[in-house]
Amino acid sequence: MDSTDTWRDAFRTELRAEAIGFACHGWPVVPGTYPSGANWVGRDTDRPQVGLRGPVPVHPDFAEKAGQGPDAVARLWAGHPFSVLLATGLGVDALELPTDIGRGTAIGLRVAGLPVPIAATPAGRWIFPVLGGGRLHRDLAEHPDVVLHTRDSWVPLPPSPCLPGMVHWRVKPGVCGWNLPRLPDVTESVLAATAGSARLTGAGHR
Repeated sequence: MDSTDTWRDAFRTELRAEAIGFACHGWPVVPGTYPSGANWVGRDTDRPQVGLRGPVPVHPDFAEKAGQGPDAVARLWAGHPFSVLLATGLGVDALELPTDIGRGTAIGLRVAGLPVPIAATPAGRWIFPVLGGGRLHRDLAEHPDVVLHTRDSWVPLPPSPCLPGMVHWRVKPGVCGWNLPRLPDVTESVLAATAGSARLTGAGHR
C-alpha cells in the first residue's frame, strides 16, 4: 500500500468517525458523493457527475435513511470516503450565506454572546445549522445569496471534500455544547450583516 492509499484510508476513517459523531448528537446525516479527479462519484446508479460544485446524496431516498442513529450511519459509511451531508428539514435546517454576510453574522453573534456552530466551504459559503421549523425574515427571503435549506435539501459538513479543498469549521459544535440556535436567534445578526454588505457594495460603486 503506497502513501496515497494510506492517506485515502485514513481520510475515509475520519469521515466515517465524524458522521457517527454527528449521529450521536442527533444530527440527521447521510452519505454524499465524493470527488475523484474532476468528477463526483459514489452513486450506485449514476455515471460520474461532471460540473457539480459540491456533493449530492448517494441514496435517492436519503431523507428516509437520515436520523437512524450511529449504528446505521456506521454501516452507510463503510467502504467509501463518502462526504458527510446534513439532511435538512428533519429537525435541523441550515442557513447558507456568502462570505461577507457570513462573517458579519458571526461577528454579530459573538458580540451578542451567542456561540453557534458555523461551517465554511472552499467556494466561499458559510453554513449555520439551526433548529428546524423557522421561516426566513421577508427581507432575507428576497436576498439572492441567502438560502435556508429545509425539507428535501442538504448541506455538506466538515470534513467533507470539495473541489478544491474541504469544508471546515469556523466554530465547532462543541464550543456551544452541540446546542443549535433557533432561526430567529440569528436573524438580527444576519439582517445587520446584509445591511452592512449593501452599504459597502454601494460605496464601491460610487
